[in-house]
Amino acid sequence: MKRVVIFASGSGSNAENLISFFQNSDNVSVIQILTNNPHAKVLDRAKRLKVSALSFNRVAFTKTNDVLNILKTTNPDIIILAGFLWKFPEHILDEFPNKVINVHPALLPKFGGKGMYGMHVHRAVVENKETETGITIHYVNENYDEGATIFQAKCDVLPTDTAEDVAAKIHELEMEHFPKVVKKLLDND
Repeated sequence: MKRVVIFASGSGSNAENLISFFQNSDNVSVIQILTNNPHAKVLDRAKRLKVSALSFNRVAFTKTNDVLNILKTTNPDIIILAGFLWKFPEHILDEFPNKVINVHPALLPKFGGKGMYGMHVHRAVVENKETETGITIHYVNENYDEGATIFQAKCDVLPTDTAEDVAAKIHELEMEHFPKVVKKLLDND
């Protein structure tokens, strides 16, 4: 059985989509959700979906081995960042090389880096009058949004689109592609 751990900071719609996608799988299980936000809606989703969930603080994540030890205990085959907003520490990346992936709401390398998440990205896409945008699923390294690209999907940006319109298009791409890409990575592991 392939084991998946998801890190999320917010509502958890991508986390729920992944859990639902693998719910009836014979060979993949989402075993845990970890969050840096003790008030994140993803905790409610995890409870409803009967998936173990824990919140942690910055010290446990970056200064000690607390989160690393949790991961060593659960021994995931893949760690997924789904709307997780903190930079991933090198001591965890070193322990799980090429096993941490992220979905970014733009076509990297455009609109990546510190502070570029969610509506910040969508506003930048509209303000820069981009004609297309999309999602990038990539490996996580020690720098924001600079890990090797695994997959990209594109959508058009119309001159009349607002940042909210772009967000809705990106959300559709994430819902459609993210679980399939994770499955493919696990199948090839």
